[in-house]
Amino acid sequence: MRPVFQASASAGAFRIVDTRLPTRRHPRLGGPISIEPRINDRIRSNEVRLVGPAGEQVGIVRIEDALRLAAEADLDLVEVAAQARPPVCKLMDYGKWKYENAQKARETRRNQTNTVIKEMKLRPKIDSHDYETKKGHVVRFLKAGDKVKITIMFRGREQSRPELGFNLLKKLAEDVAEDGTVEAAPKQDGRNMLMVLAPTRKKSEAIVLTKAEKDRRAAERAANTEAENRSLAESRAAHATVAAPKKRRGPADNLDPDVDLG
Repeated sequence: MRPVFQASASAGAFRIVDTRLPTRRHPRLGGPISIEPRINDRIRSNEVRLVGPAGEQVGIVRIEDALRLAAEADLDLVEVAAQARPPVCKLMDYGKWKYENAQKARETRRNQTNTVIKEMKLRPKIDSHDYETKKGHVVRFLKAGDKVKITIMFRGREQSRPELGFNLLKKLAEDVAEDGTVEAAPKQDGRNMLMVLAPTRKKSEAIVLTKAEKDRRAAERAANTEAENRSLAESRAAHATVAAPKKRRGPADNLDPDVDLG
């Protein structure tokens, strides 16, 4: 396609303007940058600082010698520190190393948990029974490894006595001190007073302990069920071995059934 030009006046002078549509740009060459280390013949440096399979320092050697040692040991030459001068390379089984790292990353993701903040609302003049119930919920949350935000709600004239909420929060913190600590001290927020309790153990530890407790209870229930079944089976066996009482014979049992008594 031939270009089409047009004269345009600008600042008292004429200039040539190309009126063709812009051409499509070529796609960007190359792909995403790899984050995996270079291995074997992909290593570009002429010299490397070589580390043995057991972590021993071999020293600075030529890349040809390092590749030869890797081939003799049936291992891979892996560049573990590319920014060093010269780069640091180690002799290892690269496939096994990748597998172990993937397993560790998967285990880390499995144990990683998000922090959850539970909330418990109380009134300044809460009844003792309701207080014990709500305190039990707070202890359960803390044992599960979750943070708990305690909210004291003031209404009407209760707002003129903030010490009631402060004393209640202080009492609650003392009652659950074994399972949680005060992360955010009580503070007034409008009509409410807030306090945050943090668990004394991590979420991952709480999950492990909770699972262990569930397994223990399940084992106890299974053992109790097995003992009950064994006792029932023994009782049935004992009743089955007892002989049935013999019928007592009377005078009529000795008579001949064919004799006509009439």
